[in-house]
Amino acid sequence: MQLFSCQSCGQVLFFENTACERCGHKLGYVPDINSLSALTPDENGDGWQALDPRATDAPYRFCANHAHDACNWLVPASQPEQQFCVACQFNRTIPNLSVPGNLERWCKIEIAKHRLFYTLLRLRLPMHTRRQDPQNGLMFDFLDDGPDGSTVMTGHQNGLITIALREADDAQRERMRMEMGEHYRTLLGHFRHEIGHYYWNLLVRDGHRLEECRAIFGDDRMDYQQALQRHYENGPPTGWRTQYVSEYATCHPWEDFAETWAHYLHIVSTLETAWAYGMTVREQPGNPKALRAMIADNPYDVETFDTISQGWLPLTYAVNSLNRSMGLADFYPFVLTPTILRKLAFIHQLVRAARGKQ
Repeated sequence: MQLFSCQSCGQVLFFENTACERCGHKLGYVPDINSLSALTPDENGDGWQALDPRATDAPYRFCANHAHDACNWLVPASQPEQQFCVACQFNRTIPNLSVPGNLERWCKIEIAKHRLFYTLLRLRLPMHTRRQDPQNGLMFDFLDDGPDGSTVMTGHQNGLITIALREADDAQRERMRMEMGEHYRTLLGHFRHEIGHYYWNLLVRDGHRLEECRAIFGDDRMDYQQALQRHYENGPPTGWRTQYVSEYATCHPWEDFAETWAHYLHIVSTLETAWAYGMTVREQPGNPKALRAMIADNPYDVETFDTISQGWLPLTYAVNSLNRSMGLADFYPFVLTPTILRKLAFIHQLVRAARGKQ
């Protein structure tokens, strides 16, 4: 995530800010120019004028979900038929907001989802709505468990991503993380994993790259339900850490791809933050004579994955050590072996090849 600044007073802004803490200007995100812009009321009363000089002179208005404090993204005021922003237009089902606590849970989900869409837009990846692709277009359901005791499962099916509402409850999510023996479980992680299944369909299956993908991740034609049952009954195979980024990635090539895709999004997003702060990390931790590695390139723009990995690995060593100094768990508790890096490089190639193809 890049850093933003107020166009009125220069105050540093962060992605979820809705008002400048210094000058009080209302803020809105303009996705077309990747700007969190200070706003002034349009003189005609038609909406808001963005102070970012890159924005259009035409007024903007907020996404309809801004009425619930669930979105601060803008849409052109000249398009009254466009009620929702580019991120919220993919929502099919939101929680029942008359249920106490559901508005807070939904807002947490939307924070994670908007960070996902920030990355997808920065990567210039194609996204098809259900209107564009009735069979496999992207859409989201945010669902609560049923009153009859039925349990909603987070998952993906033919472009429909379901997020269980209980995942927005920090205590429940942490309990599930412990029960599953996971190092990492966050709302943003769920979004990044499930969108990986969508892009497997779009970029691998429909992009005529099945054989290339199978050579790296394995044969996806193996029975998925049998593979899941085997995984939950027997656990991961011996020595899995040399081949897979997580235990769950071992159960089926689809899940290996989705887990690897999620980690690719973790990496590029975090590296952009480090780049925005101008961070420099010693290439060999503990060696005072080692060269210093600067996060010199915006990861969204680099051609080869080697450039990304050369910045990522030293950064994880440093931040893991910082976390331990505070008595916290590792920031990135994963080992990226040469095999896993090869998988990440394949994801990078897929993304680069798909840029701008809508």
